[in-house]
Amino acid sequence: MSAQSNYTEDNIRSLDWKEHIRMRPGMYIGKLGDGSSPDDGIYILVKEVLDNSIDEYVMGAGKTIEISIQGNKVIVRDYGRGIPLGKVVDVVSKMNTGGKYDSKAFKKSVGLNGVGTKAVNALSNYFRVESTRDGKSASAEFEQGNLINQDLLEDTSRRKGTKVSFVPDESIFKNYKFRNEYVIKLLKNYVYLNPGLTIIFNGEKYYSENGLKDLLSENINETDRLYPIIHLKGDDIEVALTHSKTQYSEEYHSFVNGQNTTQGGTHLAAYREAIVKTVREYYGKNYEASDIRKSIVTAVSIKVMEPVFESQTKTKLGSTDMGGHLPTVRTYINDFVKTQLDNFLHKNADTAEKIQRKILQAERERKELSGIRKLAKDRAKKASLHNKKLRDCRVHFGDTKNERNLETTLFITEGDSASGSITKSRDVNTQAVFSLKGKPLNCYGLSKKIVYENEEFNLLQAALNIEESLEDLRYNNVVIATDADVDGMHIRLLLITFFLQFFPEVIKEGHLYILQTPLFRVRNKKETIYCYSEDERRNAIEKLKPKPEITRFKGLGEISPDEFKHFIGEDIRLDPIMLDDNMSIEELLAFYMGKNTPTRQEFIIDNLKVELDLIEEEK
Repeated sequence: MSAQSNYTEDNIRSLDWKEHIRMRPGMYIGKLGDGSSPDDGIYILVKEVLDNSIDEYVMGAGKTIEISIQGNKVIVRDYGRGIPLGKVVDVVSKMNTGGKYDSKAFKKSVGLNGVGTKAVNALSNYFRVESTRDGKSASAEFEQGNLINQDLLEDTSRRKGTKVSFVPDESIFKNYKFRNEYVIKLLKNYVYLNPGLTIIFNGEKYYSENGLKDLLSENINETDRLYPIIHLKGDDIEVALTHSKTQYSEEYHSFVNGQNTTQGGTHLAAYREAIVKTVREYYGKNYEASDIRKSIVTAVSIKVMEPVFESQTKTKLGSTDMGGHLPTVRTYINDFVKTQLDNFLHKNADTAEKIQRKILQAERERKELSGIRKLAKDRAKKASLHNKKLRDCRVHFGDTKNERNLETTLFITEGDSASGSITKSRDVNTQAVFSLKGKPLNCYGLSKKIVYENEEFNLLQAALNIEESLEDLRYNNVVIATDADVDGMHIRLLLITFFLQFFPEVIKEGHLYILQTPLFRVRNKKETIYCYSEDERRNAIEKLKPKPEITRFKGLGEISPDEFKHFIGEDIRLDPIMLDDNMSIEELLAFYMGKNTPTRQEFIIDNLKVELDLIEEEK
């Protein structure tokens, strides 16, 4: 008799709300991560709590939100209406419970289904909610979703509102830490979308008077704007746009009901279409869509009734209707842009002339590159999935939508041995490998033509699918994986230059990382410790007394595939590449990659002295 699993009543199990969330966290918050990526789970937890406070502000209750993140503990305090006291426990621990089901209490809200704070509760080691209203206060405390304490104060002088405190569970979010840069970007988006709202984060105040115009001002330096930012507002829509003088590709920031839809959706598709249609009609020319949108930097925000998103994390809008008696999303956006942008262009002839010159320039460049681009695309097709340059992941095979898109990673590595180790160690479902051949070209100051003429850049662009827009980026995480020696550092710098020069939005949107791999292996017969710094090495030696074996890894190729699994799996360490707000991309590239100058020479010498001093201290 062949072995078979018995399928009886004993196999049927019902999970309560918190067990299901903890067993399948990805269904509720997307990927987990360790905080190195802006879409990692710990930031989704912050966002889910904040969304409720934002909804209070939108409903006219509470103009200030206070946030504190100290270590792993997050505290969010708003001055809204406060949760009804008798429901404080239910709204954070009972599924299908929440105010968002009542459209009278919440219109055009961010949170839809009352799942958000329940997910935060279930995925936190410690969770506390306190509500104050009508001179009374109620609170409840939980551990991993289990209620451990609740109180009701009859009289209190505290201001009305809600306060939520939580500590993400380290058994779920392993080795995590909050990066203030990502939190600040999230908060800035909230104030841009809600002019008049004040958010105080760790004592720092964030506020916006000009909405999306302020967002664009933050994202494109004034010297790089082809013309002053066009800012248009309607009842349920707001847009801001300009063109970059130096950027090649399109850059979009899209929002629905205050939610940053990083993957776009029906509203963004309609907006891109509306811009093209309006411009064509204004100039009376059937310009190519790509020429009109080339170098555009723009933001669009809409508010709809009961929006439908394609995932719980609300990163892509699926709705086609605005809600109520309003027209479709496409018609609404098209009518607004056609009227408002057309009016603006008629009233601002100087801006209209600059836009037309930009379109004609893009048209000339496209025609000049057409032959090269065709050859480049043919080469890329031949060298795609069957070429050793790119070993793709299974998420991209077939036409079906895959829930693991947020986990997709492309490792860019150099040399056969290193790429071989990563290829053998990777998760073939979500991790791909792109192998460089030698050092990339320093592309600072070169035109986009070089991307098509240079085989490495052409194939990398094709692998990422970012020729015209970031919207179709094939990998959520783009990871530079090179040796931690001088050559490896140089390759990193050259690749970062490539992205800054031609595709800066890959960095701006938080997709580019450096893979951290161990410098040392310290082990005895019982234990092995991988060390990423001298400090970790010293601590490991002290822990594994008396005389452990110490190995210094000189390159990625020296690390066996079995070992590499540790470094690109659950315990992966990624350092995000972030831009300094105080320096424009052009200034950044000119300083680090331009001609040698006394200023840069002085910078290198000063930093070399600091490094040598640190080495001496360690000795």
